Amino acid sequence: MATERLPVDQRLFQGWLLITARFGFVQTLVILALFYVFLIGPVAFGSALGRADFLQKRGLRQGATAWNPADSAKPDLERAKLAS
Repeated sequence: MATERLPVDQRLFQGWLLITARFGFVQTLVILALFYVFLIGPVAFGSALGRADFLQKRGLRQGATAWNPADSAKPDLERAKLAS
């Protein structure tokens, strides 16, 4: 059983795909790093400086409850239609 060699153009194409896959991986890492450094990082830093409490957990540290009052309206057909 003889092994069949690929033509030169197909071998070059396969090599090119390997090279571009490596560049694509590196490019993804660079884009994600820039996204974090210029967008997520400053927002997190600014919210830490401003002491933002996005989850309203600050009151829980003093022993307060996390209970939120429930919507006590009776279920009816019109209300169900509005919710969907």
